[in-house]
Amino acid sequence: WRRRGIYPYQHSVPEIGASRCPSPYQEIIKNENVIILFTANWCPDCMVIKPFMPKIEEKYSNYQFYTVNRDHLMDLCIELDIFGIPSFVAFKNGKEVGRYVNKERKTREQIEGFIESLA
Repeated sequence: WRRRGIYPYQHSVPEIGASRCPSPYQEIIKNENVIILFTANWCPDCMVIKPFMPKIEEKYSNYQFYTVNRDHLMDLCIELDIFGIPSFVAFKNGKEVGRYVNKERKTREQIEGFIESLA
């Protein structure tokens, strides 16, 4: 896994591209239900959502959650128009099906509302 650039995240969410290699991204989004969280270690709003993300992952276990550190994969963020963090992009079978992308602080209710809107 480490050679493919996927690393465990604190709450069992793998990090895509920790070795600055975006290739696993293409493989990961081919799965049925994937949500990618774009974040950074220095981002205060990202730290605000960190404590409740495990509960969200548990509640929406029909999705596979991944994280991208924008500092490691800036090219991927540019390609996907991720200009604010934290942001979420959902994929199904390789196609983008939803996004919650802006630079505002997000609440648990807003994140859950985004996920509910994907159904």
